[in-house]
Amino acid sequence: MSDTEDRVELDEVSGPDAARERRKKMWIVIAVLVAGALIAALMLSGGEEEVPFAAPESATAPAVTVLAPGAGTVQGAINATGTLAARRELPVGVVGEGGRVVSVNVEPGDWVGAGQVLAVIDRSVQSQQESAQAAQIEVAQADADLAQANLDRALQLVERGFISQADIDRLTATRDAAVARVQVARAQLAERRARNAQLNIVAPAAGLVLTRNVEPGQVVSPGSGTLFSIARGGEMELLARIGEVELDSVSVGAIGTVTPVGTDQQFQCTVWQKSPVIDEQTRQGTARCALGYDPALRPGGFASIELASETVVAPRLPESAILSDDRGSYVYIVDEDNTVVRRPIEVGSISDEGIVVASGLQGNERVVLRAGGFLTEGETVRPVTQGQAE
Repeated sequence: MSDTEDRVELDEVSGPDAARERRKKMWIVIAVLVAGALIAALMLSGGEEEVPFAAPESATAPAVTVLAPGAGTVQGAINATGTLAARRELPVGVVGEGGRVVSVNVEPGDWVGAGQVLAVIDRSVQSQQESAQAAQIEVAQADADLAQANLDRALQLVERGFISQADIDRLTATRDAAVARVQVARAQLAERRARNAQLNIVAPAAGLVLTRNVEPGQVVSPGSGTLFSIARGGEMELLARIGEVELDSVSVGAIGTVTPVGTDQQFQCTVWQKSPVIDEQTRQGTARCALGYDPALRPGGFASIELASETVVAPRLPESAILSDDRGSYVYIVDEDNTVVRRPIEVGSISDEGIVVASGLQGNERVVLRAGGFLTEGETVRPVTQGQAE
């Protein structure tokens, strides 16, 4: 007999109650299995055990190198720009009657001595006037000699009674007037000669010729303006434009280093005067820095200057730590929560040892040393300290 037939016979023997009992047990087993599966799932999902080999949360934050710069005493320095100029520029023009220029004797860049003739104005008319004045002296002298002779003769006759005292007084007055006319004629000749001498345009002092604004054949007059400009003694200076706050820290006599634009040559200068006036628009003043003569120093040229100022206590950072944008210079620091924070700063002097931070840092902050350009404010990082800067 087959198994199917046996089960049919068994069901017929057992009856409906036995079948219900078996179905009930089956549902109980299923319920127990489902409950066990749920309990196991809840235990696995709610447990506090870490997943083996899972990376710790701190390892996901980027590592950055930070530096605590500290603060040290550094020699203050002010970087500025300005224009080169003659320290004492002497404008030279026409001081006499003027006229047609017949010769020009110097060129820009020539050295001249005091009183050296720079240009000559035609004096053909004035020379004739000088000759006429010299002739007037001879005429006046002849009249004076005649008046003196008449007086001498009258004095001889007055003793004999032929000439009255009134006649003597009259002749004496005539003689005195003639002598005075001689003196007037001589003074007029001296004036004419002085005017003629002014037709020579001369250097008022020794120095370097900077500009020449006249050519032979040109007609000049006292209203013609500056014909030559001379740097007295060849002395130059830099007109450094400095902010009003920094200008107070620069003292007269301070030493600076000047670098003309377009060259790597450097020249030592000395501050000899500070402007007493601040420009209302730029809020800057002028420090006048004296320089000796050098062909590389051309008036009107542009130059930069580094001036020594008072010593300051400030942090110093490498160039890689300092960033800048349209809001100015800044650094990134890492706070106590390892969060990146932007800190605005003001940059001071720059040297091979680093950049001085004039303001914005105390020195005990953890400053991001490198890769600041790849960070964003508020980002969490893992700081790696390099050590305090020397």
